[in-house]
Amino acid sequence: MTDDDGTGPGAAGMAGSATGTAAAPPAASARPSSAAAIDAEFTAFVAAHGSRLLRLAELMCGDPHRAADLTQGALERAYLRWSRIEAADPLAYVRRIIVNSYRDWWSRKRGRELSTDTVPERAVPWDVADRQAQQAVMRAALASLTRRERQVVVLRFYADLSEAAIAAELGVAPGTVKSTLSRALVRLRALPEFAGGDGAKQKGAQSDE
Repeated sequence: MTDDDGTGPGAAGMAGSATGTAAAPPAASARPSSAAAIDAEFTAFVAAHGSRLLRLAELMCGDPHRAADLTQGALERAYLRWSRIEAADPLAYVRRIIVNSYRDWWSRKRGRELSTDTVPERAVPWDVADRQAQQAVMRAALASLTRRERQVVVLRFYADLSEAAIAAELGVAPGTVKSTLSRALVRLRALPEFAGGDGAKQKGAQSDE
């Protein structure tokens, strides 16, 4: 994506903040003070939550590049509505956009093979390699689930939402969330690397450390 028309932080700046790179909003000197305040609040929000939102998107779609696009698009939409959403729950708002955008993308791409990471050609430190291996295991396990099962598992164990909150976010009945989560955990526990425990929660926590 390219930067926008100057009315807000560009896409590149948002993506940089989401992945940990500092990105300053447009210069405030030529903008109203209220716009400068919005920029400051939004930049702080991205710094606090951008990386976790990006990881949420990656766990859902299994594709780091697509996850970056989903997160960036959600942050762009949130910025444009920031004055209306920041007093409510902007984190839930952005998370909901990511979930809905992922669902729309899945519908368009159903039946096509999802892209995956390539093995890095350069040597990496052991702790980084170990984390990458854990993340690969997690992505493979989530890929064995249906789209709805994957959404429910990620929202429950990574976003730490209650079943009621997940139901509201996905627009389904709480009973549907409960039964979907139950089926997903049965399938995950049948995998060798998840056998003998609540693997989804344990592996998810390890891969995020």
